[in-house]
Amino acid sequence: MEGRSTNYWLMKAEPDSRVVKGKDVKACFSVDDFESARSTPWEGVRNYEARNLMKEMAVGDKILFYHSNCKNPGIAGFAKVSREAYPDYTAWDSAHPYYDEKADKDNPKWFMVDAEFVCRARHFIPLSLLRYIADLPSSEPPEEIGYVGTAGVKAIQAMPLVTRGRLSVQRVSEEGWGIIEMMAEKGGWENIPFMKKKVTNARQPAEKTKTAAARKVRKKKVPTKEEDDKSVDEDLKGDAAQERKQESEAFNPPKKGRKRKVLDATAQEDDAQNLATRRKSMRFQR
Repeated sequence: MEGRSTNYWLMKAEPDSRVVKGKDVKACFSVDDFESARSTPWEGVRNYEARNLMKEMAVGDKILFYHSNCKNPGIAGFAKVSREAYPDYTAWDSAHPYYDEKADKDNPKWFMVDAEFVCRARHFIPLSLLRYIADLPSSEPPEEIGYVGTAGVKAIQAMPLVTRGRLSVQRVSEEGWGIIEMMAEKGGWENIPFMKKKVTNARQPAEKTKTAAARKVRKKKVPTKEEDDKSVDEDLKGDAAQERKQESEAFNPPKKGRKRKVLDATAQEDDAQNLATRRKSMRFQR
């Protein structure tokens, strides 16, 4: 297509076999297979968005070849589009794992392109590294790969591979392509701990809660005999005072607007005698 600038893409293939709709997909496709085949049709895409992206591709567009759905996913090589989109004939092949019974030969809905192998990535770029870079708190790259610069970090952070993930065909910006190409050539991240997962102690919060609760627990103090006797005396004195008040109010009602407390000598003497008797009785019971 004359006058059209080169576009950049990422396309995923599965290097390991797996079962799809009860069928063992043995036609796995790794970078080794791609290098051996040199060119291959990109069949089996059954996602409308991915299909539409392939229909936008033109001969000469550049491709990042990506290992997907495996133990160590990542960018394994480089390729280019060698044939523009045409109907994916595997959609109406009942023996194919990606057969679509609703597909119509006369009105095909699934398409594919042909891709041509260019080269391997000198350094395999794992997805875990790209996610590590995307999650950096700033745009400053780790010292080991300082060559990517802040612009490179931002380009990686904007890649659909780390923002969306699962789509099998994705756009790649020109800046993103340049950074990936540079990383594949230079490497240098062997000492970056991007593969290490943060280990958390699930029991720690519970232990802290338990410790905090234990601090709040206080042993109930057992009163001594002297403290117990003092408490009894205070209770008895309080009862006697209340009785004196009631008797006083019964014989000498307070005048309006004033509070009076009148106790005669006889009442005081009786109260003292009653108090001593009750104290002696309670101590005897204990």
